[in-house]
Amino acid sequence: MSILIIGGAGYIGSHTADVLKKRGYDVVIFDSLELGHRIATQIVGVPFVHGDYGDLSILNKTIKQFQVDAVMHFGAYASVGDSVIDPSRYYESNIGKGLILLRAVLDNQIKSFIFSSSAATYGEPQVVPIPEDHPQKTTNPYGETKLMFERILRDYDFAFGLKSVSLRYFNAAGADPDGRLGEDHTPEQHILPLLIDTALGRRAEVKIFGTDWDTRDGTCLRDFVHVVDLADAHIRSLEYLKAGGKTTAYNLGNSYGTTVQEAVTATERVTGKKINAVPAPRRPGDPGRLAASCEKIKAELGWDPIYPDIDTIILHAYKWREAHPNGYGG
Repeated sequence: MSILIIGGAGYIGSHTADVLKKRGYDVVIFDSLELGHRIATQIVGVPFVHGDYGDLSILNKTIKQFQVDAVMHFGAYASVGDSVIDPSRYYESNIGKGLILLRAVLDNQIKSFIFSSSAATYGEPQVVPIPEDHPQKTTNPYGETKLMFERILRDYDFAFGLKSVSLRYFNAAGADPDGRLGEDHTPEQHILPLLIDTALGRRAEVKIFGTDWDTRDGTCLRDFVHVVDLADAHIRSLEYLKAGGKTTAYNLGNSYGTTVQEAVTATERVTGKKINAVPAPRRPGDPGRLAASCEKIKAELGWDPIYPDIDTIILHAYKWREAHPNGYGG
């Protein structure tokens, strides 16, 4: 089976490509390299196509050249804060270009599509852990684009028979346990890499956005899930569709929440370094509590995180960053 990975030079996409290859799949990575890293594709060791997923011509050419059977889409913009500042960028790319990608999928009679969705589709939760049938009331444009694309996929199933799985990530974290791949964003906005960089002395401080949330210590509650466990869920979802599965959505998390302050303490424990964590005002669009109920994917696909422990997640990320202080740049 030949799998096209849109955004495969990025963090989650490259890890998923790596696990797919190890399990015997034919993989081709498609990425604009706006945010991804060419070296990550070289480490994985699969064919790479440099292109924008809003370019129908190059998509069609790539799909035909590699006889693609299924698509995994990791290519959308993914910053809550940025989406609030510039929603047009998110709607134009995540929805506009996403529709072009779906046109290529239909043009080439591809019937299986795995979509990287987000817990941001839920907005402020009414219950925690959050089940998949929880109301989806987003609080920011990023979450709105993910929710809108999920609805588009349901419509495309009804109209065209395109089967899809939308995977609602909570907080992707960690790194390849073998130390080959890791998380390298510019600028970095995710809390665990920021904590690790602070522990390594690469940052003077890390800001804690809000200390008055309705959580056990007043800081945001998040559900961190190891990137390798995310990759495994993508492959299980693909195999589910290939076995005749119906269009659906699954949460991906660890079903327990870690507060930002607890993440600070865990990073200090793992690294042995003191972290200068500075309180800051809440960010617009941030929900206070996010933790996943993953009972559905566990029951239906047999998925169970291999690395659920926050200390292990931090340790893998820390080892990679320590060995790559400038990310993929050295």
